[in-house]
Amino acid sequence: MYPGPVKIFTARDVPRLRYITEIILGDILGLTWDIVTDKRKLGKNPVINYSSDDIHGSFRIYPHGLLSETGLRNQMPVISEWKGLPVFFQTTEESDLPFDIFSASFFLVSRYEEYLDFEPDQYGRFSAPNSFAYKNSFLLKPIVELWARELSKTLLMRFPSMTFKRNVFTSRLTLDIDQPFAYLGKDIFRSIGGFLKEVSHNPANVSLRYRTLAKGEKDPYDVFDYIFEMIAKNNTDVRIFIPTGDRSAYDKNPSWHNEDYRKLITKVRQKFPIGLHPSFEASENAKTLKTEKDRLQEIVSEEIKISRFHFIKMRLPYSYRNLVDAGITEDYTMGFPDEPGFRAGISRPFYFFDLIEDKKCTLKINPFQVMDMTLIKYRGLSPEESSEIFASIINEIRNVGGLFVSLWHNTSLLETEEWKRWRTTFETMLKYQAP
Repeated sequence: MYPGPVKIFTARDVPRLRYITEIILGDILGLTWDIVTDKRKLGKNPVINYSSDDIHGSFRIYPHGLLSETGLRNQMPVISEWKGLPVFFQTTEESDLPFDIFSASFFLVSRYEEYLDFEPDQYGRFSAPNSFAYKNSFLLKPIVELWARELSKTLLMRFPSMTFKRNVFTSRLTLDIDQPFAYLGKDIFRSIGGFLKEVSHNPANVSLRYRTLAKGEKDPYDVFDYIFEMIAKNNTDVRIFIPTGDRSAYDKNPSWHNEDYRKLITKVRQKFPIGLHPSFEASENAKTLKTEKDRLQEIVSEEIKISRFHFIKMRLPYSYRNLVDAGITEDYTMGFPDEPGFRAGISRPFYFFDLIEDKKCTLKINPFQVMDMTLIKYRGLSPEESSEIFASIINEIRNVGGLFVSLWHNTSLLETEEWKRWRTTFETMLKYQAP
């Protein structure tokens, strides 16, 4: 390896370039680097010339201009192909790459398009079909990491002594406990109401409800012993997200005061790292977010640092800003509810960049690639078809040495006949994602 850092020569040292350089050259390729605006300071190290100037012996990437801008403007990228991969923000013939990899990667990772006007879905979310990646058929590719790998090969042709780090595939299971109980955790009025409703519409469940509430039989949604067993069996890295918001049309969790619920939360925390699952309202209400975080901290007697918004509902940059202000340091909301794939074009964690304030923030974003309900509800796939989706995504991430993150719910893993086949999919995924 060269004794010093790679020098990136540019006309201006700006936050956007520093941010994406750290991801591509630092995080993915494992290079040390330095941005230089004075040619006299280039020395004898390899030089990536990110400017319109001519520098003999350098590797040239002609800048598109996105990184030197501030604020936002409508972008209309045009897709072409390089090394079998879709690319955009094409450059000049003098460039050693046919596209500006820094600007294209920044556009995807920063979620630039989500700051612009878009047609929200019924829940106010930015949906997958709105995304540039979906429209151009590369949502299922960790395209930024694939670009970076091809960049390393091209750099090696110019600088044969350059070496890069070996990225190792890892995986992480995440669980959202939206509805921990079918019958427990409800106040007396809701319990009576549920009983009367089942007498009229679903009498077969009346006995089960009675046995759960009166006889202490295990609640049918309480499949956590099974989940914990599978995690232990496969030595799975896991994060579990717990809601403490008030009940609403979109939030079905028990009250945070409920003793059954508090016991479950304590039990989960004794085994695994937990995070906050902010309510539907909390994605846009900083005060509500802070209240829910305080509630969970009171239950487990420790500070909560990670989160994922309920319904995958967030609005950039405001939802992430609220997390930063609330003391959250990691979030797992970055993924689409309606399609599997790479919402930010990348599998590995990265830091949130606030495009309005033009700065890198302290919040680490952990993208997820597949959610159970995406396949079950939005796509209407069978367990067998879903297993193929999981395998395909895992293969893509294993290929680039990234982080595979799946999202499951306890209610997708029930013991009923309807859901048993999904247990098989779950178990198959856990085995397949193992190193």
